[in-house]
Amino acid sequence: MAPFNRKVKKMSEKQEIDALDKAVMQYEYAGPSKAFFDLPISNPTKRGLKKSFFVEMTDIQAQSIPVALKGRDVLGAARTGSGKTLAFLIPTLEILYRKKWGPQDGLGALIISPTRELAVQIFEVLRSIGGNHSFSAGLVIGGKNLKDERDRLSRMNILVATPGRLLQHMDQTFGFESDNLQVLVLDEADRILDMGFSRTLSALLSHLPKSRQTLLFSATQTDSVKDLARLSLKDPASIGVQETNNESATPKSLEQHYIVCELDKKLDILWSFIKSHLKAKILVFISSGKQVRFVFETFCKMHPGVPLLHLHGKQKQTTRLATYTRFTSSSHAILFATDIAARGLDFPSVDWVLQVDAPEDADTYIHRVGRTARYESAGKGLLFLLPSEEEGMKSALEKKKIKIESIKIRSSKTQSIQNQLQRLAFQSPEIKYLGQRAFISYVRSIHLQKDKSIFKIEELPVDRFAESLGLPGAPKIKFLSRELAKKQKNASRTVAKLQAEIKAEQSESEQDSDEDGEDGNSASEVSSEVESESADVPEGSEEPEPEKEVKAVVRTKYDRMFQRKNQNILSEHYTKIVDHSSHANDDDDDFITLKRANHDLPDSELPEMENMSKRKLRMSKSKRAIMQRSELGHKLIFDDEGNPHELYEMVDPAEFYKGGLEGAKEAGAQFAESQRGKLKEADVTDKMEAKEKKKEKKRKRKERERGVDTEGHGSSNPVLEAFSDDDGYVSPDFDLPSGSEDEVPPAKRRKDTKSPRRSDKPHTIEEDEETVLALLRKS
Repeated sequence: MAPFNRKVKKMSEKQEIDALDKAVMQYEYAGPSKAFFDLPISNPTKRGLKKSFFVEMTDIQAQSIPVALKGRDVLGAARTGSGKTLAFLIPTLEILYRKKWGPQDGLGALIISPTRELAVQIFEVLRSIGGNHSFSAGLVIGGKNLKDERDRLSRMNILVATPGRLLQHMDQTFGFESDNLQVLVLDEADRILDMGFSRTLSALLSHLPKSRQTLLFSATQTDSVKDLARLSLKDPASIGVQETNNESATPKSLEQHYIVCELDKKLDILWSFIKSHLKAKILVFISSGKQVRFVFETFCKMHPGVPLLHLHGKQKQTTRLATYTRFTSSSHAILFATDIAARGLDFPSVDWVLQVDAPEDADTYIHRVGRTARYESAGKGLLFLLPSEEEGMKSALEKKKIKIESIKIRSSKTQSIQNQLQRLAFQSPEIKYLGQRAFISYVRSIHLQKDKSIFKIEELPVDRFAESLGLPGAPKIKFLSRELAKKQKNASRTVAKLQAEIKAEQSESEQDSDEDGEDGNSASEVSSEVESESADVPEGSEEPEPEKEVKAVVRTKYDRMFQRKNQNILSEHYTKIVDHSSHANDDDDDFITLKRANHDLPDSELPEMENMSKRKLRMSKSKRAIMQRSELGHKLIFDDEGNPHELYEMVDPAEFYKGGLEGAKEAGAQFAESQRGKLKEADVTDKMEAKEKKKEKKRKRKERERGVDTEGHGSSNPVLEAFSDDDGYVSPDFDLPSGSEDEVPPAKRRKDTKSPRRSDKPHTIEEDEETVLALLRKS
């Protein structure tokens, strides 16, 4: 009975799949109904959508899902927050379901995302709507254990991955094959290319089979995305492209404003904004990770009264996921982030998006503000612009048909935090270091921007910006110094070329007397222009003189040394006041003259100097010889008031005997007592050191004796042991002991007998009496 039921069930599944295939081919979206249940999709997918509370489709979903279900390639473009994730996840599940994909079939769908956070978000949505299917799904991103991913990779039917880690597995993981791949999804394709993954993506596409269906989605359609679509898509259906080109790329429910502020006032305005919106959920975009960390660390120490989070690419994967999850689940919090949070991430109920640093282009602005006002909800965006960035950014946004209004910040409502940042930098070297790195990273980001009509590094008030970060001064930036030196060099070359042209015109005007007036006027006009340009050249830059011809000659270091500017500031005055003659000139009008000293050697020393060798002459002039001939220096000590004293300076006798003789004796006694105490301490230290040395010597001797006893025969060379010191060193110049080998050395005999002064011969009374008398005579 059981096999029959299983057979009926299989027939019903096959019939259901055949019915789905027919319904997909006949379905055409005609509107206005946008319910997911009207789509020709399977029951497991419908139950997953219902469980996740997805009821109605957005425009991009209603247009792209029917086309993708039919197996066509799709090039989808829609503004951020329009639901592109479901637009490719539903077709992916349905295509594999209708093809009866199982665990033994291998990899069937591959979804590539530019960032880890977006990949995690796609994977979570896939789990929520595809939980009723029997497919196995995996997440492959950087920052996780490569071995654990490698073990599970061969069992995956659907894979969500970032480009770098996916290519690493394709090149290194044995058994990872994609020959049967049915669907390839490229989400945020323009961001994948902007992040430098174009070569990686090309390598990935070369691994994948060409008989696949490709779904490419992006919020903006750039030239690079169109080139990628031509290479990877076959006869794609363009969905939403016309809508994106004709209408604004941002939703109508988004309020967009901008303010114009100086660079050194940005942090003051940001802090004041946060303090006035403590119950809001705010996403703050900053250009670099070093700036994000500096702002986060300093604002945390200042305690604004709202949870602060930060997200940037240098964090570990676990930290990034924890930050993403916490901000998603928070009702009010502040998240400082770089542009890794600008693409595709769905943070619910974000009230404000602040762009403290201007985006690199209008597309980045669209993605940033797209983190709010998602799925028909309302939101607000505020863009901070410098005075030099206002005109260029407004024109770039107008080309995308983005209307943004200017607002002004009340200075009375703005709180300055410069003093607090200075105090933090003074108290914590780490904060000061972070401030320096933040300063350099911001200036470098402005320097590397492509659109120079917006980002003008020469107009940045770098000194005031460094002060606003709490730094004592602006850090030195190498690439700015190189740029300045290059400009100065080019300016001096331009001046030299113009001056050479002027001289050529002047020489021609002298030869042609008929055209003298006309040529003279033009030459004078050009010379005035050259003078005005040369006035802008900074001091220290070399300018050829107009009287000399400019020749291409090789200048040595000696030429440069003697051609330096400002080397005659004191020399001319010195030659005036020095009397070079043998006697002073009485008629000289100078105020003062100095008689030149005669430094010639006496005639008696000349022969000796001539006979000296060069080596001896150098040695006589060396520092060592000069030190030997000169007086020895003496050490000085300084008191609390900064006055110098000798190291052992004698006290004034009158001051010493001021208290009388008794006072002097008492001072002497005190000094003697202090010195006595120092000697006692030194004596105790010396005794301890001697005791330790003695113990160490005794220990080494016992170890040698113990070694002789245990071996029984003694060491291999007893002579060397007898003449070696405690450290085992053997003197090469030793003599063998005289006498027989059995004779005991004197030191050994004294140790054994324990009476080193007693003679072995017997003493008589007469000998003792003579010894005592001799001692008495000596005393």
